[in-house]
Amino acid sequence: MLRTRTTLIVGAGASAELQFPTNAELLARIIQGYDFKRTNSETSTRDGQLLLRNIYKLAEKLNKKVEDVAAAAERLRNACRLGRSIDTVLEQYDHDPLVVACGKLAITFFMGQAESRSNLKDIPRVEGELPLQGKIAEYWIYQLGQLINSGVPRSKIGQTLEQLTIINFNYDRSVEHFLPYALVMAYGIELKEAQQVIAEKLDIVHPHGSVGRLPWQKGEAPQAEWGVEQPWNIHAIAAQLKSLNERSADRNALRDIRLSVASAKRLVFLGFGFQPQNVDLLFENTLSHNPEVLISTYGMSSGNAATVAQMIRRLAGLESADQLMISPGKAWEVLRDYSLLLES
Repeated sequence: MLRTRTTLIVGAGASAELQFPTNAELLARIIQGYDFKRTNSETSTRDGQLLLRNIYKLAEKLNKKVEDVAAAAERLRNACRLGRSIDTVLEQYDHDPLVVACGKLAITFFMGQAESRSNLKDIPRVEGELPLQGKIAEYWIYQLGQLINSGVPRSKIGQTLEQLTIINFNYDRSVEHFLPYALVMAYGIELKEAQQVIAEKLDIVHPHGSVGRLPWQKGEAPQAEWGVEQPWNIHAIAAQLKSLNERSADRNALRDIRLSVASAKRLVFLGFGFQPQNVDLLFENTLSHNPEVLISTYGMSSGNAATVAQMIRRLAGLESADQLMISPGKAWEVLRDYSLLLES
C-alpha cells in the first residue's frame, strides 16, 4: 500500500527489463533501418523496406519530394552515430522539421515493434493471470503492481492510485497495459472495470508522448492496440510525439510535470539516465519541502552516479544525507528491496 505521495520517474533502463531497446539500441536500429543504400541489395532488411514505404507516405503527407525526406532520414542516421539518445538527437535538429519528422516516424515504428516483441504480451495465456513471460518477479511493473495492491481493500484502490504519479520518459505503454491485469488478479474484477479504475485514478505522464492511446484510455490522441507492429495510423501517432524543445515550449504540460515533482513527498527514479535536458523538464527551482529520494543507478559509472547524487541533493534541496538513497540495483530490485520504505 502506498501511503505517501510518490512520483516515479521512469527511463529506458526500466523498460529494458521487458526487452524494450535501451537508448543505444534504439539509435542502432534507426541507423540500420534508415540505411536506404542497402534497399536493392542482398543485405536489405525488412525494417528498411517498411521504413522506406513509410518515408514515401510521409513525403506525400508533408507535400515534399521523396528524395528530400530520404535525405533528411540520412541526416538523422548520421547524427544518431554520435548521439546518446534519439531525444537529444532530435533536439539538435530542431532547426530541421524534416529530420524531426523522420525521427518521430522511426520512434513510432521501432517502439511499436518493440511492444509486439516484448515480454509483456497482449493478453495472458490463461484468463486471470498476468500477460508477462519469463521471470515475472524480475520486472519493475510486477513489483509496482505488488506495491499498489498489497493490503489495499478493493474499496480503497482508487485512493491508493491517487497517491501515485508516474512520469514515464519512455514511448511504450507498458504501465498502462499491465496495471489493469494486476488489478484483475488482485481483486477478481473484470478487465474493463480495472481499465476504468486506472484511467480515472492513476496519473501517468509521458513527457515525449507515447506510441498511441490504448483503446480504453481517455483523450483525443490516435489509438493503437498494444503490440501492433504496424498501426494503420502510424503517421498520426508519430506526429503527436514531442521533442524536448516542443515539450519545453508547452507551458501547461511543463507546469504539470514540474508540479508532480514539486508536490511529491517521495521521488523514485527508475532506469532514468539523468540527461540534463530531461532533468530540466522536472525541476524549475530547487525544491523546498525536503522530499525523500530513491535512485536506481544500475549501469552508471561511479563518476556519473556521484554526479547524479550531487545534482539531486541540490535540485531536491535535501537537508539531510538520510533523505537520499542510491541503489546500484535494477529497477525491479530497487522496488523489491525498498518495499517497506515505499509502503510507509
